[in-house]
Amino acid sequence: MSTKSPTLTDRNNARRPQLDRDSAMRLAATEYERVADLLARLTPEQWSAQTDCPAWDVRAMAGHMLGMVQMAASVPELIRQQLTATRRAKHSGGLQIDALTAWQVEKNLSLTAEEVIDEYRRLSPRAVSNRRRSPAVLRNRTMLEETDGTWTFGYLLDVILTRDPFMHRIDITRATGLPMVATADHEGALVEDVVNEWAQRHGKPFTLELSGPAGGHWQVGDGERIAMDPFEFCRAISGRAPVSGQLATQVPF
Repeated sequence: MSTKSPTLTDRNNARRPQLDRDSAMRLAATEYERVADLLARLTPEQWSAQTDCPAWDVRAMAGHMLGMVQMAASVPELIRQQLTATRRAKHSGGLQIDALTAWQVEKNLSLTAEEVIDEYRRLSPRAVSNRRRSPAVLRNRTMLEETDGTWTFGYLLDVILTRDPFMHRIDITRATGLPMVATADHEGALVEDVVNEWAQRHGKPFTLELSGPAGGHWQVGDGERIAMDPFEFCRAISGRAPVSGQLATQVPF
């Protein structure tokens, strides 16, 4: 995440959440529960499975996911992580988000798998509470995200901090062969929000058919026709799979 100040035009065009706050926080709470339940099902061998993120096995990914919950659950921890990431990014010349996630993995590396799960469960309600209580003055502030333009903090708090564990849950099930939970009221709601943003971003006619309980049918005009699994759709537009056409329009997770 960049510390550069957005221009007035950037602020006016900043990405904002499309979900209402209550819906966003309901999804956040459920997603945290889904993640903890998934981690608790992993065998020792599955913790070592390689994920779609080249530098991370499942254990490293879980360390990052816990780090995000730690950051959301505590303002001092948020400040500490951001300062560390800024310092490391300046030193390496890389992206701040990469420095942040690498630090999260590193700081939680000494924990056992059981400790990761226990801490994730313990801190998740606090993370949801802090995200819910964020004041309007903070939510309306804008930030320049390093690869995706200008976001409001409300978009980060309501959307990205839930999409991130959702996508990593897809990563972990894909790496381990465990089934991905698929319900209309949770996974389907997350997928629908992603689809709506993807459609806004490319702005072209399309027909999209996503299968199963988490899927649905969307059509705008008469354009490109796409039919696929909803979680593979999310992988595709996150940049995790080779794509073409409108699927090349990426959505942040």
